[in-house]
Amino acid sequence: MTEQSAEIIVVGGGLAGLAAAVSLARSGHEVIHLAPAAPPDRRTSALMMPSVEFLLSSGLIDSAESVGHPLTAIRIIDATPRLIRAPETLFDAQEAGLDAFGWNFGNATLLASFQAAAPATGLTTRNAAVTAYRRENGLGIVTLADGSTLAAPLVVGADGKKSLVRTEAGLPARENKFEEAALVCDLDLGRSIGGTSIEFHYPHGPFTLVPAGGNRANLVWIDEEKVLRETQAGGAEALLAAFRARSQNLFGSIALASPSFVFPLSVLSVAEAGRDGTVLVGESAHAFPPIGAQGLNLGLRDVADLVAVLTETDRSAPDWAQRASEAYAARRAGDLARTGTMVDALFRSLLGEMLPSQALRAGGLWALKLMPSLRRQAFSIGMGQRSA
Repeated sequence: MTEQSAEIIVVGGGLAGLAAAVSLARSGHEVIHLAPAAPPDRRTSALMMPSVEFLLSSGLIDSAESVGHPLTAIRIIDATPRLIRAPETLFDAQEAGLDAFGWNFGNATLLASFQAAAPATGLTTRNAAVTAYRRENGLGIVTLADGSTLAAPLVVGADGKKSLVRTEAGLPARENKFEEAALVCDLDLGRSIGGTSIEFHYPHGPFTLVPAGGNRANLVWIDEEKVLRETQAGGAEALLAAFRARSQNLFGSIALASPSFVFPLSVLSVAEAGRDGTVLVGESAHAFPPIGAQGLNLGLRDVADLVAVLTETDRSAPDWAQRASEAYAARRAGDLARTGTMVDALFRSLLGEMLPSQALRAGGLWALKLMPSLRRQAFSIGMGQRSA
């Protein structure tokens, strides 16, 4: 008979996995976190205020100011040569009664903050990769690279798009890969963008500058993967020339402040985010292009709902993990479907070349520009606000 090693095993060392492990341990659960060493994550995450509030309330960060930069406005510029173009649109947080829509954080900085928030007891972290997973007698059993095994009633898969936990638990995923990819890096600009995130929309995706303090900005450039890699292969001068052209020379000088990285893009979703004592959080359950700042925001909502479900679960029942996984899946279903549909439709609308698509997108932005009530609804949806 396999012996239980902990109440919960969390598999995956990224932001969603670490947030889940620390939050569950801080909630009084005995947790083993399996987090194999990985290269530094040089990306950034724009977190909307509901996500920031969760990080603060759960103790994962002490203050937003100490680790991030405020996003006070979003400026959208249609830079396409299309026949029907959208108007330039500015969304200001003050219009929604907010000081900021959210905050921009370096992923490495967030990881360090989450690690610092880990409780002294209740959480065991191991630099160990999982090579197999199965369910047996009400326990999830993970096999590690050294051949040893660990077991817990509840296993949390936070091991990314290619999740082994998801596959072995029989939770099927649908993935659609795009020809587009994302190039990310840090830039120093001749003129500061302040707290405004600026999106230049091009035929194959946006060229987005996100505030990173002072004159620094984080760049997310979405385009055909071959275009990005060819530009990157041309060296720093080719990159800077492309950056100046796509930012319409609005910011004076531009200098690279970090290496650039190119990431392929896809949409991934699951029909169920949990079953039979296994739950999925973060990119194990959903992955999107970096449009509308939904990736990590959605992952943190996964974590918040998992903590809430376990708080409501009677763990004295022998099948508590199975009940919790089913309750979690039911709780997450609406949010995952809603957000997935929104981001996928938004990304495809940016790529749409047909006149009806152009007209709908341009008309939608005109409506948002001219109708305050519609803008407020868009703020609410984009920020992931919900009644419960």
